[in-house]
Amino acid sequence: MNFIYIHTHDTGRYISPYGYDVPTPNLLAFAKEGTLFRKAYSTAPTCSASRSSMLCGMYPHSTGMLGLAHRGFSLTDPQRHLSSYLGRNGYHTVLCGIHHEGNNPKEFGYQDIITRNRFSPTDSIRFDTDNADAACTFLKAEHPTPFFLSFGMFSTHLPYPENDEFDENYIMPPYPIADTVQNRKHYGNFLKSVSTADNCIGTVIDTIKGQHLWDDSILLYTTDHGLALPNMKCTLYDTGIGVSLILAGGAIEKGACIEDLVSHIDLFPTICDLLHLPKPGWLQGKSLLPLLEKNQPIREYVFSEVTFHASYQPMRSVRTKKYKLIRLFYDPVKELFANIDASCAKDYLLESNLFHRKTEPVMLFDLECDPMERQNLAEEPKYREIRDNLRSVLQNHMEQTEDPLLKGDVPIPFGALVNKEVCIHAEENDFIS
Repeated sequence: MNFIYIHTHDTGRYISPYGYDVPTPNLLAFAKEGTLFRKAYSTAPTCSASRSSMLCGMYPHSTGMLGLAHRGFSLTDPQRHLSSYLGRNGYHTVLCGIHHEGNNPKEFGYQDIITRNRFSPTDSIRFDTDNADAACTFLKAEHPTPFFLSFGMFSTHLPYPENDEFDENYIMPPYPIADTVQNRKHYGNFLKSVSTADNCIGTVIDTIKGQHLWDDSILLYTTDHGLALPNMKCTLYDTGIGVSLILAGGAIEKGACIEDLVSHIDLFPTICDLLHLPKPGWLQGKSLLPLLEKNQPIREYVFSEVTFHASYQPMRSVRTKKYKLIRLFYDPVKELFANIDASCAKDYLLESNLFHRKTEPVMLFDLECDPMERQNLAEEPKYREIRDNLRSVLQNHMEQTEDPLLKGDVPIPFGALVNKEVCIHAEENDFIS
């Protein structure tokens, strides 16, 4: 069996298979030909930490990737990357397009890099389209051995391309972003970006079918975390850690929809099972196979974390189907604006003299009664037992996985770039030395 990993940037669940009015017909058709996971979560709402965790099968603090690769953070052991592991097990490993686990893809076991064109954020459409074509060229070639193809798009990362397709008078920015002319324009640009990604995905899937590879391949589509907007990316709310996740191909059930909790960290052991490979000893996730074959839940809890993004903002969370506990390991009074990606929605908040996000060091949410996570129940007497139990579960998780936060503030790795707390924008060259 081949393994084909298709991924976008910063998309969350804002695609039509999850019910959003978004131009992604190819992803909707793909979901209907595979299994859709409605409660899939990232282990981290930041790019490098999320992707490294998923592709190493370990929590971010266990991989060593506590921040962003392009800012100097790195994996402790690149040989634990899925590409490296598959390469050692007879797979031809190929990268096409974006990855975010480090600066040198060869370090992670990619034998061939077929990415076309030097990336330019001002021309993401051309970059993604050209690399979809490169992926298709690879798929049409002879394959004497099974292969692992990672096809990564820049879409839907900022900056978005300019919208020339969607009438901004008739779209609605995602909650919790205000319905303003500027935000509708910004979201229209997102729709242009996600439409580009969907077209590329459609091209690749059509080639897979045309080359009769569908039945001999496992296909995965996912993204790293939520949209790059305030109260989404780089937060542990569901708008930050909730992700799209679709598996298809081979013997994967068609048209299935799974409601149980799953984590990105579960994908590595699942791929091992689907490809009939032994699971390496470092894996910390659980295979989805019991869920796929017997509808048997595999986990009661999912864990997510942030340590560094642009600035140091350590926090951890544990989620069940009904409740979530978030614990902050920094002063919640501080506004770490550099960790919010630049957008007009962020600019509006910065221009408001009244803006201040009221947060507490411990937050507890009833996700069935309060899915938007607006009412903190941590100090409510009748929720005390639930809070204390989840706090204990989180503490045990941190101890079992040797989370460095248990020893106090996490030091910045030598050479890594981290903005000072007072920075407003991540691009500011005011770093902690």
